[in-house]
Amino acid sequence: MILHTLLDYDTLRIIWWLLIGVLLVGFAVTDGFDLGSGMLLPFAARNDIERRVVINSVGPVWEGNQVWLILGGGAIFAAWPQLYAVSFSGFYLAMFVILTALILRPVAFKFRSKRESPQWRARWDGVLFFSGFVPALICGVAVGNVLQGVPFRFGSDMHIFYDGGFFGLLNPFAVLCGLVSVAMLVMHGASWLLLKTAGPVAERARSYGMVAAVLTIALYALAGVLLATNIGGYRISSVVDAVGPSNPMLKTVELHAGAWTANYAAHPWTWAAPVAGFVGALGALLGLALRRPVLALLAAALGIAGIILSVGASMFPFILPSSIDPRASLTVWDSSSSHLTLFIMLVVTAFFIPLIVAYTSWVYHVLWGKVDEQAIRDESGHAY
Repeated sequence: MILHTLLDYDTLRIIWWLLIGVLLVGFAVTDGFDLGSGMLLPFAARNDIERRVVINSVGPVWEGNQVWLILGGGAIFAAWPQLYAVSFSGFYLAMFVILTALILRPVAFKFRSKRESPQWRARWDGVLFFSGFVPALICGVAVGNVLQGVPFRFGSDMHIFYDGGFFGLLNPFAVLCGLVSVAMLVMHGASWLLLKTAGPVAERARSYGMVAAVLTIALYALAGVLLATNIGGYRISSVVDAVGPSNPMLKTVELHAGAWTANYAAHPWTWAAPVAGFVGALGALLGLALRRPVLALLAAALGIAGIILSVGASMFPFILPSSIDPRASLTVWDSSSSHLTLFIMLVVTAFFIPLIVAYTSWVYHVLWGKVDEQAIRDESGHAY
C-alpha cells in the first residue's frame, strides 16, 4: 500500500484548509499583541523609560512569534500554489508595504536605543508604530477584498491575470475590515501590556484597550450586517468533484446575495466562530475593566481566533473568489497541490508545529513576569 493513500485526497484538502486557518490564527494571536503594543507605544508611554518598558515587554518574544507568519507563507506555497500565485502577484504592492513594515520593525528594535538623542529615539518609535499599524490595517483590508472577490482571471493557457490596482483595494467595506483588524490587535496588545507592565503604562494601555474592545465588537457587528445584506457571495452551481484535478476552470460559479451566510444555516455549528469573536472581545473588555490581565489576554486571543475563523466558515469551500470571472474562483476542491504533496507536507507539519508550540511555551515560561522599570534605569536585565 502506498502510504499517502491512507488519507483520501478530499480529506487532505480539508485538513490543509483547516491548517491554514490554524496558522493564520497562530500568527494573529502571537504576533498580534506585538503589533498591538507597537500601535499603543505613542499613547501608553509618555517618556523614554516608559517606551522602553513597552518595547521590552515584547522584546524577548517578538522574533519567535513571527515564525507563524513564515509557516503560513510556506504552507500556502506548498499546499495551495494557485492561491500563493494569485494573492502574492495580485496583492504585490500591498504585500511589499507589509514586508517593508515588518523588515523595519527589527531594525527599530535594535537601533532605537543605540543613541541618547531624543529625536533619534522618537523617529524609531514612529517606525515601531508604523510597523504595527500598517500590517494590521492592510491584512484586514485584504480580507475585506477577498470576501468581495478579487479581480483576477485565467487565460487559455492558465496564465494568471490580475486586473486590479492598489488603491482599488481601499474600498469602504475593505477599510472597515481593516479597522476591525486594527481594533482587535490594539485590544490584544493592551491586554498584553496590562499583564507585562505596571503603573501608568499599564493603566493607559488598559484605558485604550477597553475602547479598542468596544470598537472591535461594534465594527465586527457592522461588518457582519453588511456582509449579510450588501455584499454578494459566491456559490458553486455545478457538481462538486472533491477529488478532482486542481483546475478551477472546470466548474461554474454564480454570484448570489446572502451566499456567505448559507453555511451558517446549513451547518449551525459554524456559528461557534462568530460567537467566539463576540464573546472573546466582551471577555477582553471585562478583563481589562476588572484589571484581570490573564482573562483579558486569553479572551482577546479567543476573539481574534473567532473573527478570523468566521471568515473561513462564511466562505467555505471558496478560498479566493474572482470578481471578474467567478468560474476562476479558487476553492478547496480545485486549487491544492497533489495528493502526495499534501500528505508529505502534513507529516512535516505534524512534526514541526508541536515542536514550535513546545519551544514557544518554554520561552514564555522562562521569561514570564513584569518588565521592571528600575532595571531599565539601571541598564540591567533588559535587551532594549
